[in-house]
Amino acid sequence: MRMSGENTLGMNIHRHLGAAGVELALAIGNFDGVHRGHQAILQATVDASVRAGLTPSALTFHPLPREFFARVRGDEALAPLRLMSATEKLAAFYRAGICHAFMPIFDARFAAQSPDDFIARLVAMKVRWLMVGEDFRFGAKRAGDVSALRAAGIQHGFSVETMADIVDEAGGTSLRVSSTAVREALAAGELGVAARMLGRRYAMIGRVTHGKKLGRSLGFPTANVSLTGRKPALSGVFAVKLRLVTRGLEGVASKVGDTLSGVANLGTNPAVRNETAYDGRHHLEVFLFDYSGDLYGKRVEVQFIEKVRDEQNFASLDALVVQMHDDCNEAKRILRGI
Repeated sequence: MRMSGENTLGMNIHRHLGAAGVELALAIGNFDGVHRGHQAILQATVDASVRAGLTPSALTFHPLPREFFARVRGDEALAPLRLMSATEKLAAFYRAGICHAFMPIFDARFAAQSPDDFIARLVAMKVRWLMVGEDFRFGAKRAGDVSALRAAGIQHGFSVETMADIVDEAGGTSLRVSSTAVREALAAGELGVAARMLGRRYAMIGRVTHGKKLGRSLGFPTANVSLTGRKPALSGVFAVKLRLVTRGLEGVASKVGDTLSGVANLGTNPAVRNETAYDGRHHLEVFLFDYSGDLYGKRVEVQFIEKVRDEQNFASLDALVVQMHDDCNEAKRILRGI
């Protein structure tokens, strides 16, 4: 990730909260997934910057606050499953029209600052217009709230706006669009519900690396896509679309080449008992139909179209091969329908 003040394709990325040299319209949030609600907040920030002659900007955190506190408590299970990497989030900011992205490290020192200290940082950043969620809290022990921000805005000369929740009403039900709701939909294999809330198909981006090559030995060579240690919000076997992406901020520039169809396995369990010894980490392996090129070292985006089945173990390699043929046939059927 690029460090403070460096410019990538027109967006400045800052790892510390400090003056950007311009007056800002600023959106603050976790923005995990950059779903339709987040997109509305970012669009409102861009619109406000145009009206007031400000520069559109966004402030988010790395790691997410809940991730940090889960580590402090020694219970990783409390950490939310990440919907996107930090770089994918920055790419989404860029596509939304954000010019300055602030992503400070959320650590013990940052968490301990008082609400007044945080407000002082906003003032030093020359924030003139601020957008936060209605339930936004800040400062040590979450002592600051929107009312405190509004009072500070009157004192220091910045306005504070909030946005009502976006609701997905498809299928005769009303569902508040949130990162939590997206995670729940993905975990349940409801990719269509997740796509509606995201405003796009759920996708993951990573670099193709060398794996254990079990699939190649069975006649199903797979692209092993690095997940950089993150724990994804879904698992199983999926019909997918894959395309190359350019270097730098993933997804910012045009995609490269054709979109390829395939079937992917995302998860941790070994496919065959006593035959593979995975390390407990999550792996994303994609078998592409009718493709024989070399993807090693390239960055790819994997779009998850529909879930085929849950992960499972097999008694033998022969049983695994039979299932892989079935998975390919089912994935092809799904992909013919889109």
